[in-house]
Amino acid sequence: MSLDPSFVGRTYPPTAPYQVGREKIREFATAIGATEPAHHDPTVARALGHPDVVAPPTFPVVITMAATRQIVEDPDLGVDYSRVVHGDQRFVYTRPVVAGDELVCVNTIEEVRTRGGHGFLTTRTEVTTPDGQSVVTVWSKIVVRGEG
Repeated sequence: MSLDPSFVGRTYPPTAPYQVGREKIREFATAIGATEPAHHDPTVARALGHPDVVAPPTFPVVITMAATRQIVEDPDLGVDYSRVVHGDQRFVYTRPVVAGDELVCVNTIEEVRTRGGHGFLTTRTEVTTPDGQSVVTVWSKIVVRGEG
């Protein structure tokens, strides 16, 4: 089954709020080898003007990957997740993610294409506070490998 191009422009409902924890930031930073003290030590982060530890720039993938389930599990779109490979990821920040943030995701399908028998799906996820203040916009491209 190929991806349905009529889904371009579809926006999904906001996710439940995600509470960004200090330990989650520290664990993520450690896992990716981010040793910057502001990712681990609230005193250092505060000295830099942040209210608490600062997440590494790729941390929102923790939130957006979970939110993307709305899209990949939509049976009418046609994503066979067993055939998915990661294509691209891009982050544009309004401000850093810090411990204590409560974040909501809204997913939109920006592009659906087929090339060489493979489906290409580009999504945009607006990550905001529950009252709508922008934090980061995340674009993701997945490739759904064809069966040939």
